[in-house]
Amino acid sequence: MQRTYWLLLIPLLIVQPTSIRADLPKDGAVYYPDHSNLLVLRDADGRERPITSKADWAARLKHIRANMELVMGPLPDEKRRVPLEIEIVSEETTDKYIRRKVRFTPEPDDRVPAWILIPRHITQTTLVPAVLCLHQTNNVGKDEPAGLGGLPALRYAHELAELGYVCIAPDYPSFGEYRYDFKKQGAHYSSGSMKAIWNNIRAVDLLETLPQVDKTRIGVIGHSLGGHNALFTAFFDNRLKAVITSCGFTPFHDYYKGQLKGWTSDRYMPLIRETYQNDPDKVPFDFYEILAGLAPRSCYSNSPISDSNFEVEGVRKAFKKAEAVFSLYGAESHLKLATPDALHDFPEIQRKEAYEWLKQQLK
Repeated sequence: MQRTYWLLLIPLLIVQPTSIRADLPKDGAVYYPDHSNLLVLRDADGRERPITSKADWAARLKHIRANMELVMGPLPDEKRRVPLEIEIVSEETTDKYIRRKVRFTPEPDDRVPAWILIPRHITQTTLVPAVLCLHQTNNVGKDEPAGLGGLPALRYAHELAELGYVCIAPDYPSFGEYRYDFKKQGAHYSSGSMKAIWNNIRAVDLLETLPQVDKTRIGVIGHSLGGHNALFTAFFDNRLKAVITSCGFTPFHDYYKGQLKGWTSDRYMPLIRETYQNDPDKVPFDFYEILAGLAPRSCYSNSPISDSNFEVEGVRKAFKKAEAVFSLYGAESHLKLATPDALHDFPEIQRKEAYEWLKQQLK
């Protein structure tokens, strides 16, 4: 039997400015001819100096964020952080967790469908870690990570809830139950990627309202679309302490030998086509910088050697370059790269390894 009822939540009154960045001015963008050269800082006139400290890296990080927003559009400001108005549509109990279908308001005139999975063994006084679980490109959207359809290898919300994590799995705009027109409803966004980032940030807000969730121990996991969506969201939201990205990225020059058409639909970043002519030399950011931008937090990547979407050699290069930035924080061990002999998949061995890694990161 389905039940529909509402939880009216007061708006979040305390926003941590270091966690979620407001809009950067356009003049915050600085051109970098080589995005893999992470330990260099340029000024607006192109003068360069080496990065030797965390303070230097913080300056470079501002440039990376501004350059990403040239392509994705600006991160919404706090005016769009309206009350979540969580609606519980239905609820069912499994052996190890409660699974609730919900809808929440990420911004005015929009509702996001999602699953929330809450382990049964925890009490109102128990605080446990939580995970934002992002699905791949498919028709069933959030149902796959929640264990209700799709591929068994990608039911990571279901598996993590059974391990004791509170999980939320939202639909990406235009997938699953989430009907979304990027040109009309999303006309105020420059990219579907930024819309998804904002929805995910609001999903983290929702996790923080749950009495069982330890706000200091929140991670994110995703495969393919969910894999790079996890990286993008964690880059803009420092509350996400650990990132598991499966088959989620490779630098733009290594993506189908630099053919970037796959990144340019309305669901993703159309300005890569319209402004930067699908040319990886012109796109003002790259995954080297996104990965390094997570420092000193933690990132695990499952990057199979036969993934036809995301070339593993590019991932290896990105990890090697990012290590230099993580070393500024003494955090080289926070990066973990797994390269199984597999296709575009998240094999069981790597999932179990990732879950054990997550346990250590969210202690």
